[in-house]
Amino acid sequence: MKTAVVLFNLGGPDNLSSVKPFLFNLFNDPAIINWPKPLRVPLAKLISTARAGKARAMYRQMGGKSPILEQTMAQAAALEKQLATGGEYKVFVSMRYWHPQSNAVAKKVRSYAPDRILLLPLYPQYSTATTGSSFADWDRVCNEIGLATPTARICCYPAARAFIAGHAKLIRDVYWKAAERGKPRVLFSAHGLPESVVAAGDPYAWQVAKTVASIVQVLAIDDLDYAVCYQSKVGFLPWLGPSTLEEIKEAGRENLPVLVVPVSFVSEHVETLVELDKIYRRQAEKHGANGYWRAPALGTEPLFIEALAGLCRENVEGVHSFAPGRQCPWEFSQCPCGAETDAESEEDDAAAA
Repeated sequence: MKTAVVLFNLGGPDNLSSVKPFLFNLFNDPAIINWPKPLRVPLAKLISTARAGKARAMYRQMGGKSPILEQTMAQAAALEKQLATGGEYKVFVSMRYWHPQSNAVAKKVRSYAPDRILLLPLYPQYSTATTGSSFADWDRVCNEIGLATPTARICCYPAARAFIAGHAKLIRDVYWKAAERGKPRVLFSAHGLPESVVAAGDPYAWQVAKTVASIVQVLAIDDLDYAVCYQSKVGFLPWLGPSTLEEIKEAGRENLPVLVVPVSFVSEHVETLVELDKIYRRQAEKHGANGYWRAPALGTEPLFIEALAGLCRENVEGVHSFAPGRQCPWEFSQCPCGAETDAESEEDDAAAA
């Protein structure tokens, strides 16, 4: 059987002139700004215009474009190679806010004529603003072009064994270098979300905490000094905290070595290469940190590719379902896995009795 695997990622501008339209696509997403379209479109134009200059300055520091497409294509190639021994797979890359987007990728998938499709986000932790938005856009396009191939969806993998092992490996490589300066403060930094999104039942923060707890367990470093924090806040609304920047400043004031781990990013882009590596490094130095280190994003780390391949093999038989099944507590109503099954309900009743 032919299987099309679609890797979803955020995307990024491929030159300086595409920064503003990229930002417009981002802020025009109803999953980001949940306003009616007649209000959202002018607001997205206003925000993208206001932020374009600062964003271009950041992308200039990376050679004038985002490296995320090339890195995601490399991940796709590595995954396709890993899957080649277990059947006929072709891996496609679909970006949410810049090219190649769902409308072009879905047509390529249709031309491939697969027997089944597997949707695999490169967002390990589920959020309505990332994976949810990508799935919704994919469904919209498939309805428009009549692509009705049986489709399985992997909603998240916050504690997948090889995913966690890959993180632990990359962290260890840097941790002991930082430890030469003293006991490091390890900051697991995730992209932030408005608190209102989480309050509406989004499981993202819970899943980030699950990832971090799993990494800490595998690292097995005695008395590890660590914190979970969030970066990349936009606007004036309350966002998830504590902020990575404030945690870095606090560690600096304590004269600690700082090790930052990008725990929700699996590829290098502006949030890691500029925000973490340059802006936050300067703040760490300014506030007295005894050295600043950053673990790399997973990229094509073999353990991470192994994790993705394992998810594909385990879940490819599902049809119109979310795999590997609900992991979130029931208080998170935005979990895509939906309501508990009758069997689960019976198990819960039995346990309660």
